[in-house]
This record gives sequence, structure tokens and C-alpha cells, in this order.
Amino acid sequence: MGGRGSLARQLLTWQLVVVTCLLCAVGVLTIVQARSDFRDTEGRRMQAVAEKVAATPVVREKFGDVGALDVLRAESEGARSLSGATYVITADAKRKVLTSPDPSQVGTTLDIGTSSVLSGRSWIGDVDGSIAAHVPVLNDQGRVIGMVAAGLEPPGFFDGVPDSTGSALRLLGVALVIGVTGSLLLARRVKNQTLGLEPYEITALVENREALLHGIKEGVVGLDPQHRITLVNDQARELLSLPDDAVGRSVEELDLNERLRDVLTGRATGADQIVLKKGRVLTLNRMPIEEAGAVVTLRDRTELMTLQDELAASKSATDTLRAQAHEFSNRLHTIAGLLELEEYQELRGYVSRISSAQEQWRAEVTGRIGDPAVAALLIAKSSLAAERGVGLRMAADSRLGRADELLSTDLVTVLGNLVDNALDALSSSAPGDERGWIEVGVRQEDGEVRVVVRDSGPGVAPEIADEVFRHGFTTKAASHGQRGLGLALIRQACLRRGGSVQVRGAVFTAVLPL
Repeated sequence: MGGRGSLARQLLTWQLVVVTCLLCAVGVLTIVQARSDFRDTEGRRMQAVAEKVAATPVVREKFGDVGALDVLRAESEGARSLSGATYVITADAKRKVLTSPDPSQVGTTLDIGTSSVLSGRSWIGDVDGSIAAHVPVLNDQGRVIGMVAAGLEPPGFFDGVPDSTGSALRLLGVALVIGVTGSLLLARRVKNQTLGLEPYEITALVENREALLHGIKEGVVGLDPQHRITLVNDQARELLSLPDDAVGRSVEELDLNERLRDVLTGRATGADQIVLKKGRVLTLNRMPIEEAGAVVTLRDRTELMTLQDELAASKSATDTLRAQAHEFSNRLHTIAGLLELEEYQELRGYVSRISSAQEQWRAEVTGRIGDPAVAALLIAKSSLAAERGVGLRMAADSRLGRADELLSTDLVTVLGNLVDNALDALSSSAPGDERGWIEVGVRQEDGEVRVVVRDSGPGVAPEIADEVFRHGFTTKAASHGQRGLGLALIRQACLRRGGSVQVRGAVFTAVLPL
């Protein structure tokens, strides 16, 4: 890599190339301009020479006299010698040459090119590569009786320009000194701004950065201070469903939900912000960069949350079995004690009561709920609620037939999260030994299933009733937002089916269209 040259050497080389090209361009333009000026000046001078000869009285008097050719020759040669012209030629009205510095040209036809001299007007132009001026000779009646042509051979391309080799060398030397000094100073300044990296090192760094950004599994989004996207890798584009022209556009212009916009723009702060996007659970972290904007990293936690949900389901089943085992153990102890006391009548009544209570709840659930998964969930939640000292009951108008697989899954998600949410609320708010209660209503009517879960707890404050669903809000500090995520998942399941979810106090209502 060292063969590429340092930044100072490259700057010097390019400055010398630029200065040399500039000097060459200036030289060529100077020569061209000098030749143009030379042709204009000498053309007017040749015209003056020809006019002087044509206006001489003796020339006008003797012009048509064949015996007066010596006079015409003398006047023409005198004007040519004094002016330094290449030639001064006289010709009659038929362009026949009368006098010329070249004897062989006498008697021939003069080539006048595009000259307008025969019409009585003076003319300046090029004839056979020479600068020529044609002036008519007029008699007393104003008729053209001949012409005078004065010409000058132009110099070579460099002959008309003064010898400036020394000046050019001095100018090149000064440019070299200025270029070396300027390139060194400029290179030092540029290297300070590029942290001492050479151009090829910067190029390699950019290539490595591009490979790194597009190779990692996490999404990366760069934002400027005006919240316009300046950088986005392939993973972020996929996770956020961004269009191809997302770079350069503001976050507010893109098709993103309000929660995602809040996190990207910094209105929502904190680490590991949870955002739901088209069925994905995303974790976002935003890092502000002073005067440059911010960098947001995204991780797809959908699979992790799926595993977590499965673990939670297993834990819930375990807790339910543990609650049932605990309940059965207490009942067996009670039965054993009654046997020891030989209270057989009391024992029969006790067994009858617990059997009827269990059968009554099971019969009520299976009689009103035709979907096996939903019914099993409610039966399991009853044992969990009993262990926590909370009564679980069903609304009198509950009715549900057998649901399809997708609806059954959504109902289990909605009901399970709402009941767990109510159990957690009652566990943290029930004073003393006061027994709380939860009422579950599941009603199918008019092409939709309406789920209503109410409890005896304090409920949700009206000012945060919408926020608990939209932002994954949680009031449980110890659970790291899991309750809030559950409510957000409920909202997502309802909206996916075209339904809705809302809360008023301690009453949660979810609507899932069939």
C-alpha cells in the first residue's frame, strides 16, 4: 500500500499537474489572442497602405496608361518598403496584375477570394493564408478602374509571441514552491481531520464499515439532527419494512407506527425499547451523537418472545398443577384428620362439597364455552386464582361455540393475558385478607367475539388508558415490562383481525371479529 504515496505527495503531484495544465492553457490562449490581435492590427495597417497608394493622385492619373507602369511600380514598391508589407500589387478592373514584386505574376489574374473590392468597397481578409487588404481605385466619375492589394504573410504559431521561456520557468518555479508548501499545509490539515489516515486507509475503512453494517444480523439506522435517515443496513430495512428510497427521508414521512417514530426520534427514551412491527417484536436502542444525530440499533426478539411465551405457558401449567397439588394435599390432610376423629358424617359432607364445587365450575365452563382450548385455559386459571385467594367466575351471558384454529389461538392469547393481568393487579392491591374476584365474559354474537374481563382492583387511570396498549406501558416495576408487552400483544391480536381493545377502570373489553 505504501506504493500509492502519502497524502502530501499525492496533493503535490496533482497540484503540479493542475499548475502545468493551467500554464499550458494560458500560454495557448495567449498565443491565440496575440495572433488574433496581430491579424486585426496588421489587416488595418495593410488597408492603410493600400488606401495610401490608391489615393495617390499620380496613381489615379496614370493608372490606365500602359506607359506609366514604371510610375505605378515605383509607388507600390515604395509603399511596400516603408510599410514592411510582403507585397503591394496593382491590378485593373478585370483583375489583371499590372505591377507586383514578383515579375512572373505580372499579366496574370489576381486571386481576390471573397473580396468586395470590385463593387467599390475596401476589404480586409485572408487570401491564400496571408493577411490581405483590397482598396478600389476610382476615377473622377467614381467608377472602379482598378485595385490595390497589400498583403502580409502571417508569422509562425510561436513567432508572434515574445520569447517568454525564462518568465515561464520562473513562474513554474514559483508555482512549484507554492504548491509544495500549500500541499504540505493542506495535507497536515486534512490528516488532522481524518485522524492521520491516508486516502487508501479511509477507503478500506469505508469498505469494511459497509461490509460490517450489511453483514451483521442486527439492524442499524443512522439519523441526522432533523431525524432524516442517513444510513440503513439490509437487516434494518427488512425489520422496519422500509422502502428503497428511505435514505434522505424524514422518519415522519415513512409508514411507521407512532411508537416506532417516538423511539427513532428520541421522544421515547430508555434502553431496550420494545416495539411491535407487523407481527415482530423488536428491541430498539437509540444512542445520540453530538451534532451528528443518532444511531439506532434494532434486534428481532420475535423468536425469543415466542420461546418466552412457551416457557410462560409451561410455567403457568406448572403453577396450576402445583396449586392443584397444594389444594389436594390440604384436602387429603383434612380428610385424614376427619378419619382420625371418626367424624364420618362430617367427612361425607366435606367430600360432597369439594366435589360439587369442582364439578360445578367445570360444568359451567364446558356448558358455556364450546372451544376446548379456551375452556381448558379457564379451568386451569381457576386453580391458579384459588391459590392466590382470588375468586374466578363467569358472566351469566357467556356463550362461545367451537372456534377455528386461528381464532382459538387469539382468544387464548387475549384471555390468558387479561386474566394474568387481573391476578397481578389483585395480588398487589388487595388489602389484608379481603378476597378479590375476577369475572370473565366471553360472548359470540353478530359475527364477532367480545371478551370482557373485570376485577375488583383499582383499575387503570383514565389518563393512561390508551397508553397501556400503544406503548407497552407497565405499572409493574419488578417484571421488566412483561405486563405491558402482554397488553400490546392483545392489541396486536385484535387489530390484526380488524377488532379493538379498550379499558375503562378495571374493565377490559376486547373485540375479535370472526
